[in-house]
Amino acid sequence: MLRYALIFFVIAIVAALLGFGGFAGAAAGIAKILFYIFLVLLVISLISGLFRRA
Repeated sequence: MLRYALIFFVIAIVAALLGFGGFAGAAAGIAKILFYIFLVLLVISLISGLFRRA
């Protein structure tokens, strides 16, 4: 998940440098959503791992 977020982030940067503002904004938005989903899944995984050991 984090890998896809980084890929969309790089696409957004390249598109912004080439002048594709709309596409860069969309790619940055997708990257942001994927990053937040990654963070939520990471926290859930860490919490479930703590309860599994107890």
